[in-house]
Amino acid sequence: MYTASQKRKENIAEYLLYMWQIEDLIRANGFDIDKIRASIIDRYDLPPEKKKELEEWYESLIDMMRREGVEKNGHLQLNKNTIIQLDDLHRQLMADPKFVDYQAEFYKTLPYIVELRARQGDNKLGEIETCFAALYGTLLMRIQGKEISPETSAAISQITRFISLLARDFRLDQEDKLFDTPTR
Repeated sequence: MYTASQKRKENIAEYLLYMWQIEDLIRANGFDIDKIRASIIDRYDLPPEKKKELEEWYESLIDMMRREGVEKNGHLQLNKNTIIQLDDLHRQLMADPKFVDYQAEFYKTLPYIVELRARQGDNKLGEIETCFAALYGTLLMRIQGKEISPETSAAISQITRFISLLARDFRLDQEDKLFDTPTR
């Protein structure tokens, strides 16, 4: 909860990846708040009232996941809404001639997005969500100690550069500083 709130303010990309990880942690703990308390919450050095707030946050996420039917896979609507916001901003940046650096970075990333979609055989995900799925998949591979090929590393490096620009522009937009600034 505290980490999520801070990440949301500072870096929307890190926030979204963190929230996807929280969803998976809830699933891995079988939606059992006692297991979550023992394996996650109790590890934090927090005063009792802060631990209680954290537990309530996890309980609310568990409830949302159940109500939204994402117990086995998928993402909470609040996380989908973040992707929608990022998609909307992406379209605005692609349509505005002031953002040529962003557009150039996207076009460097596009071949990787196309390749990822072809490998998955699924074009349902938008370009931005495809990038996040690749980043999250790589994060999971690293956590599991799996080897990442040089080709995948190159793709992830480019996707990271692109998503970093989008995250920076998102923060600037949230601060009403993105579209008011001169040509970038």
